[in-house]
Amino acid sequence: MQRILVIGGGFAGLWSAAGAARTADRLGKAPHITLVNIDDQHSIRVRNYEDDLESTRVPLRAVLEPIGVDLLVGEAIRIDTEQRSVQVRTGQGDQPCPYHKLILASGSHLVRPSIPGADACSFDVDTYAGALRLQRHIESLAAMPPRPGRYTAVVVGSGATGIELACELPRRLRQAARAGGHADAEAPVRVILMDRGVSIGGHLGGAQPVIEQACRDLGIEPLTGVSVAGLDPDGVTLSNGKRIDAATVAWCGGMRASDLTACLAARRDAQGRVHVDPFMRVRGVPDVFAAGDVAHALIDGEHTSVMSCQHARPMGRYAGHNAVCELFGLEMLALDIDWYTNIIDLGPAGAVYAQGWDRLVVAKGAQAKATKQVINQQRIYPPLNGNRADILAAAAPDLQRPPELKPL
Repeated sequence: MQRILVIGGGFAGLWSAAGAARTADRLGKAPHITLVNIDDQHSIRVRNYEDDLESTRVPLRAVLEPIGVDLLVGEAIRIDTEQRSVQVRTGQGDQPCPYHKLILASGSHLVRPSIPGADACSFDVDTYAGALRLQRHIESLAAMPPRPGRYTAVVVGSGATGIELACELPRRLRQAARAGGHADAEAPVRVILMDRGVSIGGHLGGAQPVIEQACRDLGIEPLTGVSVAGLDPDGVTLSNGKRIDAATVAWCGGMRASDLTACLAARRDAQGRVHVDPFMRVRGVPDVFAAGDVAHALIDGEHTSVMSCQHARPMGRYAGHNAVCELFGLEMLALDIDWYTNIIDLGPAGAVYAQGWDRLVVAKGAQAKATKQVINQQRIYPPLNGNRADILAAAAPDLQRPPELKPL
């Protein structure tokens, strides 16, 4: 039996498996498709900055079982491309998983720098578990003994994730203070968004002034040109020697591709991503495809793919489709995405919607927010009705167009 193995149950992995199942179904083929993931949930990771996490996970089996894809819960720990096998650590021990075609879609992870207290004294929203830990921490603030900085949060990193989290935190911290019966005067709320660059969101082009204005409107304090020298349970020590008392420090900078990319004898970029061709094949490694945050692709022949679900989802669909086509000697499809958008949630200040690699702002405020909510709550979800035909149809290697602006 021909075997297709997918590593990872995120946006790229889920759609790789579904894309492979769709193409096999259309060809009347029946390869054995298995998805390996550390748990049995598909995480809508881009929503982890929100305070309500209830709907941010989708049971993988609800999507995979109707389309005939097996789920193996375990951690892929080693890839042997010579033997065409992946070692998977499960609750029952390690087991080898042979493949004829492998799709690596194991994603990325946050990397904190080697500074004192970084791991023990900071929070993140990189994973569901991390976001849940932050949520519970904020809810517990009111029960803490009074201290300087009890309702102060420092967000480190002003990329999209840091901005989205920072814009949510003033409301969340005020809510926590009120739940404890504390008036604002008794429990002043501060949110500080820091970046070692010269400006907040400095790489976000035309969206940057909109983001700065939103931060001012929400009372978020920018802190630029400085980095963290150390953390402890009571706050942050900065590289300039100053100190900020803060009970909450959220780390939102420094992403790196899954360590599994090191198992491949392939060229990697500065983020650890392996270079792939337009068909999502890892260059120089036979029978291995890669998609999502582990893959460095020229998404339109010129610009490099970004670590986002915007690129992970189509990369996965094409990787799955092409893995089946290559397996059975059929013509493959090259991925070419001729558009790019940034839509960043700004909490109560709305959102900013920018198009193109120059990030030209086309909407902001409530209109951009409505579009962002459609994306976060509908567009990036797989069909949840358990209908095989609907799931397979959603896995087609068809390129979605930029999200439409929602009328107000």
